[in-house]
Amino acid sequence: MLSDIFKAYDVRGVYGKDLTEDIVYKIGRAFVSFLKCKDVVVGYDMRISSPKLSKAFMEGVNDEGADAIDIGMASTDALYFASGFLKKSAVMFTASHNPRDYNGIKFCRKNAMPINEDTGLQKIRMIAEKIKLNKKNAKKGKIIFKDILKEYANHAISFADKNKISNLKIAVDAGNGMAGKIVPLVYKNFAVRIIPLYFELNGNFPNHPADPSRYENLKELQKTVKSEKCDFGMAFDGDADRVFFIDENGNVINSSLISALIIKRILMKNKNAKIIYNLVCSKIVPETIQKYNGNAVMERVGHSFIKDTMKKIKAAFACEHSAHYYFKENYNADSGLIASLIVSEIVSSSKKPISILLKEFQKYYKIEETNFKNQN
Repeated sequence: MLSDIFKAYDVRGVYGKDLTEDIVYKIGRAFVSFLKCKDVVVGYDMRISSPKLSKAFMEGVNDEGADAIDIGMASTDALYFASGFLKKSAVMFTASHNPRDYNGIKFCRKNAMPINEDTGLQKIRMIAEKIKLNKKNAKKGKIIFKDILKEYANHAISFADKNKISNLKIAVDAGNGMAGKIVPLVYKNFAVRIIPLYFELNGNFPNHPADPSRYENLKELQKTVKSEKCDFGMAFDGDADRVFFIDENGNVINSSLISALIIKRILMKNKNAKIIYNLVCSKIVPETIQKYNGNAVMERVGHSFIKDTMKKIKAAFACEHSAHYYFKENYNADSGLIASLIVSEIVSSSKKPISILLKEFQKYYKIEETNFKNQN
């Protein structure tokens, strides 16, 4: 049974144990069978198992009679862009910030519309469970290789004014994840000096886990920001769809403060825009939305739920406490890279340290998210 790896809005498991080539082959066939699609965009991250699993998935897609559009190694937000840009259904092989033995799949319809447990994931699971490995469709699809990273870079760049970003020094910790490939591709177009940490793509994560939500993984970045006298620092998770920030003094910035900073910028340009946030965000988030004449809408945690609501109410922006930042012009999808460009523009154009810019929003005490196991 596949119920253990099918979660609320994705598939996740340990490679070779919960998630095998045979399983993802079946999921590939089930995905095509459920959507009745003629082609599927497939991307994958730098994890050791990702190329193997994505290949098996594409074989399933082909055996179900559809073509697989292989965009190669990419960040999750680049995969979402490809889905919107090409107007195709898509899947991303990644386990984001999870340990190296894990992998997973994120699913979306064309235009990066998410698929969650209420909109198809459970049906895909049930179809996959019934598929026999030796029974194939008479018509066989093919694999089409397509590089979309140049188009993605241009898309991301469009969210910032190149003339307003200059003379910045930014330390960036890629955590041996996909930011090591994507950040140089985009930031080479700006007058910015990047101090790189762990840009080598390595699914074994030899330096530290690609999980910047755990502050012990940010210590090297904090030291670098201070020693190099950087304007600020940025740390991305493994698939680079989330970004965390360090101020010029080496202090970790809570994601709700970054959300408020971005919200202020958006609402100063788009009055009365609808902004989505979740319950775990600081009170400063809805208060900032109200202060700058926006309409605050609360939604449950989870990228698929956020995106569904964004589309329904035509929200301009959404944020989660976990450092996911969603943009209407990005097919309602989240992007750590786009968020980083917007923050870079705000800091550069203001000519003020980021710690000063954030003082407006520092009204409340906070504790970070804490997780523990129930032993009962």
